[in-house]
Amino acid sequence: MNQEINNQEEGENFSIREELDKYLIHWYWFVISATIVLISAYIYIRYKTEPAYKANITILVKDDKKGGMNSEMAAFSDLALLTGAKSNVDNEVEILKSRTLVENVVKRLELNVFYIAQGRVKESKVYKGSPITVEFLDKNKKFYEANYTFNIKSNSATLFNLVNETDELIGAFKYGALINTKLGYIKVNKNLDEIEPNKKQHNNPDFNLKVRVVDLHAAVNSIQSRLTVGAISKTTSVIDLSLNDAVAEEAEDFLNMYVQMYNEEAVADKNFISLNTSNFINERLKLLSVELDDVEKDVENFKEVHKLTNISSEADAYSQSAIEYEKEIVETDIKTRIINSMLDFLAKSTAKELLPHNLINLEGSSAAQLINEYNMLLIERERLLKSSTISNPVIVALDRKVAVIKEILKEDLIRYKVTLNIKKENLKTQEDKVNVLRSKIPRQEREFRIIKRQQEIKEALYLYLLQKREETAISLAVTEPNAKVIDVARADKKPVSPKKSIIYLGAFIVGLLIPFGVIYLRDLLDTKIKSRLDIEGKVKVPFLGDVPNFNSPHKLIPPASRTSTAEAMRIVRTNLEFMLNVVPKGIAKTIFVTSTFTKEGKTFISANLAGTLSLSGSKVLLIGMDIRNPKLDEYMQVPTQGVTNFLASTKKPEELDNYIVKINEFQNLYALSAGTIPPNPAELLMSKKVNELFEYLKTQYDYIVVDTAPVSLVTDTLLIANHADTFIYVARANYLDKRMLAVPDRLYKEKKLPNMFILLNDTNWKNTYGYGYGYGYGVDFDKEQKNLPWFKRMFK
Repeated sequence: MNQEINNQEEGENFSIREELDKYLIHWYWFVISATIVLISAYIYIRYKTEPAYKANITILVKDDKKGGMNSEMAAFSDLALLTGAKSNVDNEVEILKSRTLVENVVKRLELNVFYIAQGRVKESKVYKGSPITVEFLDKNKKFYEANYTFNIKSNSATLFNLVNETDELIGAFKYGALINTKLGYIKVNKNLDEIEPNKKQHNNPDFNLKVRVVDLHAAVNSIQSRLTVGAISKTTSVIDLSLNDAVAEEAEDFLNMYVQMYNEEAVADKNFISLNTSNFINERLKLLSVELDDVEKDVENFKEVHKLTNISSEADAYSQSAIEYEKEIVETDIKTRIINSMLDFLAKSTAKELLPHNLINLEGSSAAQLINEYNMLLIERERLLKSSTISNPVIVALDRKVAVIKEILKEDLIRYKVTLNIKKENLKTQEDKVNVLRSKIPRQEREFRIIKRQQEIKEALYLYLLQKREETAISLAVTEPNAKVIDVARADKKPVSPKKSIIYLGAFIVGLLIPFGVIYLRDLLDTKIKSRLDIEGKVKVPFLGDVPNFNSPHKLIPPASRTSTAEAMRIVRTNLEFMLNVVPKGIAKTIFVTSTFTKEGKTFISANLAGTLSLSGSKVLLIGMDIRNPKLDEYMQVPTQGVTNFLASTKKPEELDNYIVKINEFQNLYALSAGTIPPNPAELLMSKKVNELFEYLKTQYDYIVVDTAPVSLVTDTLLIANHADTFIYVARANYLDKRMLAVPDRLYKEKKLPNMFILLNDTNWKNTYGYGYGYGYGVDFDKEQKNLPWFKRMFK
């Protein structure tokens, strides 16, 4: 319950203004830190960063679902072979992101080779403004895996120096000469036409260029990380490509070449089907040409053997009714042969081989549609493999679907072949019936008709394949690209990075956070007392006041001083008057001063409190009773004999006046030193002569201020505490640990020190967070502050 009450009291004592004051008093650190970080940010932007420009290109791709771009080949829409694969924006976006495409562009533009100009502070990349161009003649695997740097320095109008990456001279060479290097043979050619006019390098042939060849994979990874590809919206097939690069022209050239090579690969993919179909047709034409030649020779031989020039028209009347059957049998044979050819091709083809497209038109059969779908899946599979592996679930699914379609196609062709055979048998049955009527037709004509039929079949098939070969040639000649450029690549004039405003804002925030964090951690880890806030509410001992630090802590404050320390001592004097009103008149008011440890300023407080009390006209005696470690002689001239000498002697109290001296700087101030340091201080303070000492002195003075020993180290102070009217317990700021406040709190609760008050010494008036209002007011204080050096005034 008590813990909850204490927590509640601490929460009530919390003040946002007080917390802010802890940081605001150190405003100069915030200004210095922010200034340093902002300057660092400027140096970083100026010398450590390279501006990046963003280039964009917009293209329109085909998308059968969204309409895509208008085809310029509408005039050839009746050619079935020109029906290509279905286009999809999402698939095209993934293809545009493929590493293979980026790698091909890097190779073509040699973007793994950098020309770097040596500046006074930093290097800068040179693109088209280079005075020389290095031609690499051995672009093999070693070249694309190399990381090599060399320097080219001008020597004369016809010579240049080649320096390796360790700044060692390789040699002087002529422009255009073959040079053998680690990367193979190279040529260095002058490129004066490409020099930027504003650089005026025509008249200044001196240059020093660094040529850096990086690993192809690293160059591709760098570009891929800066390349963005995406559809503008879900309702259009427009794709935006953007690239950030230190050289705007290079980004534009890359994007333009990127789209160009994408179209080239797309056209090559589309021509792949047509090329395979064309090859198949050519092979079949060769075979049919031989077969057709053999049949025509049979016709020629038949006529020569039987000496026939023309078939008699006598059979026309009998065979008129069979003409239709013969035509249908011929058509059936053609379709059967084509089906047999397709089945034979299917049996011999591999899983990656495309099927001839649109060679057959069979009523009631879905063979043409299945072949088209089969080819589309193979093309889609090959395109996806460019940016994926064969174990990709999408590729595996496509493989299964291709196998299923192939089996369905086989079954469909076999089923249709059976249908054709049945139809052929029916036609032959009808033809046989007609042949009964033609029994009188000469055997020669019947044999000739058989040969003629074979000729017609092969000739019709030959003409059919010739037509398809022309259609395929047309499709190869007029294949359209996948993408149409809407806006060519163009880079912004202003760099997109570094974003100076964001960097400066971030630097400013960091500059403020650094001192904030330091102050916060310092306060968090520092357990020392800082101000009266660390005392009030933490202990039960009443707070008497705080005394700011003094420039000369081992000297008495001059009587006429108006410094903050002098004013603080006057306030303490006034507060003591209220506390000592209970003391009877005619008897000196006795004030004991003690502390927890040494070096907390109890002697300083004792001496200056005594001096301040004497300024009011009262007769004041300052006694040094820290007999183990006397310090009064540091503040005033006192005799070496004093309290201990009296206590150790048999002298009467009236003889104390022999040890008391008057302090010249103050009219009514007297001092009694501690005397010689005794071997038995505790026993000496327990003697009855201590009572005689105080009984006599209280009748001689108005105030007695006693400088005693620290209470946590020895018992001296507790032995004489009963002679005090009040106790001033001195705690030094930035010295005493907060945990040691338990000592005065315990003494107060146990009432071992009568009428006890706590005084905070050596405080910084700037760190009082509003509690040092009355200190440092007046002309003297202003003069004191003005006489301080500027850095002391700032950091005081």
